[in-house]
Amino acid sequence: MRIAALASVLLVASCWAAQADQRDPRLGSLFAQLEKADAVAARAIEARIWAIWGTIDDPEAQDLLERGSVAMANRDYAAAMTAFDALTARFPDFAEGWNRRATLFWILGDDEAALRDIRRTLALEPRHFGALASLGLVLLRLGREEQALRAFEAALRIHPNSAVARYHVAKLRELAREGAL
Repeated sequence: MRIAALASVLLVASCWAAQADQRDPRLGSLFAQLEKADAVAARAIEARIWAIWGTIDDPEAQDLLERGSVAMANRDYAAAMTAFDALTARFPDFAEGWNRRATLFWILGDDEAALRDIRRTLALEPRHFGALASLGLVLLRLGREEQALRAFEAALRIHPNSAVARYHVAKLRELAREGAL
């Protein structure tokens, strides 16, 4: 009896851990809280969301994500690309792998590749406010201000306290009022 109960607990725990990515059931509640949070609470909620997005229940995938992220932070872009390419190839349903590689492409100035990976991220996790803000930044760099404004506004609908999105929405709306868009 005790063994059966322990097996049930382990099965439930393993199912919970297997969803530690954009499919994690905790995200629904966190996004609901994020939408209503003040700026201080939003930072903590955002950190929890990022922690979940950056976790996958596969040691190889987690290792690739961490190696790529460390390499990118250390400006070893070749090593970062190698890690993120392997991550997205082997784990194509892991949204954060695509998001991190999109960031790397943006750093490297490959806007079309960044857009492809951002779109893949958003297909897997439509609530990815980071990817939406990145989409806005890429579109700005491409001179597509009206589309960038829509991307930043979409990020704000999910994360009303996003400083990056707020700044760019205010700036782009001002340009639109002046007729500069």
